[in-house]
Amino acid sequence: MKIFKEEQRFTQTWLIVLMLISIVVPFVLLTKSFLKQNLSILNYILLSSIVILCCSIVFIFKLTTRIDDHGIHYQFWPIHRKMKTIPWSHVLHAETRTYNAISEYGGWGLKGGSFYGNKGLAVNVKGNIGIQLILKDQKKLLLGTQKKMEADLVISRYLHKT
Repeated sequence: MKIFKEEQRFTQTWLIVLMLISIVVPFVLLTKSFLKQNLSILNYILLSSIVILCCSIVFIFKLTTRIDDHGIHYQFWPIHRKMKTIPWSHVLHAETRTYNAISEYGGWGLKGGSFYGNKGLAVNVKGNIGIQLILKDQKKLLLGTQKKMEADLVISRYLHKT
């Protein structure tokens, strides 16, 4: 039995730099206010902690994908508490493809809805390659991947068995 497993997190350099800038600017403003004695030490610590928490929360998200003989399983933690499973019997078509996250789905994360036309739901974390699923009920799902060739091999193995 061949199994595909992948875990992805938001670890892009540009995102880390953006988050650091998002922390530094409020930190400088808070420190200036604290030094001018417009802010107590307790408020300074509280507000600084809130800024750090808000800017770093994106890094707890994780996309886990697993493809095996039962179907395609995915979880976008912490949104999905447990793996969601799509059995092979529900899959009409599956392939890996290149996509544009911004123009097709409005960016990365858990995306979709009627605003983006009939593209369906996208769950992606980075990059521009995804596993495109078309289900028998005509719903579409795109799962981001960084392992195109491995995903292709496992998909072709199980999709054609059903």
